[in-house]
Amino acid sequence: MTEPLLVERKGAIATVVLNRPAHRNAVTLAMWKRLAEISRELDADPGVRAVVFRGAGEAAFSAGADIAEFETCRNSSAAARGYAEAFEGALDAVAAIGPPTISLIRGFCVGGGLELAASTDLRVAADDARFGVPIAQLGVLVGYREMRRLAALAGPGPVLDLLLTARLVGAADALRMGLVTETCPPGEVESRVAALAERISGLAPLVHRWHKRILRTVLENPALRGLGPEERDLPLACFDTADFQEGRRAFLEKRPPRFEGR
Repeated sequence: MTEPLLVERKGAIATVVLNRPAHRNAVTLAMWKRLAEISRELDADPGVRAVVFRGAGEAAFSAGADIAEFETCRNSSAAARGYAEAFEGALDAVAAIGPPTISLIRGFCVGGGLELAASTDLRVAADDARFGVPIAQLGVLVGYREMRRLAALAGPGPVLDLLLTARLVGAADALRMGLVTETCPPGEVESRVAALAERISGLAPLVHRWHKRILRTVLENPALRGLGPEERDLPLACFDTADFQEGRRAFLEKRPPRFEGR
């Protein structure tokens, strides 16, 4: 059988592929569990400097959770609890990946698929992509952590618009709402994401990782109260790295830096 999740490597760039194109890359319970494992593995790999998430084919990034499993995995609150733990665990693991993450979005990006994309740092969409969270049609709720991520991107008004109407919007509206970072013609989205990942992977990896950590701290604790010594001193940690010395020398010598992540 073809693996439903693939991990491809090209140098310092890893690509995670949701590989169920015949089902619009709908995600099963087993896939959510495996996605969490893959995310932790990529986070721990010092050779990874950027991670791309995408769906196989051109029809969908992901249509979300596989509804065919609802009868067995989400047919009561007790059954749904275990599913929610796997689902939320996967999204949390994706969000916790240290290297920058990018969603390459073709076609449908809805429900759990949109929530997965919202867990990544950047989202590049084809002009003909479609977005939404139409779960009011199923009688299903968005959980607290997914709601927080969506609201952080788009704000409460647009999120309620999507949830209360269960409508799908195009890429232009998704860009206006803040759900995606940028859009481009369908024939250019692959090359655009490849160029973006290549540029990101050539920059200082520790700075990328620490910027993400600082941003999480600011969002979760805007007043910055109760920071421990490590968190308080994190913005200064870069000056003790070999990457800072390399970046400074490269700037003065007018050459591209060669960062080693140390």
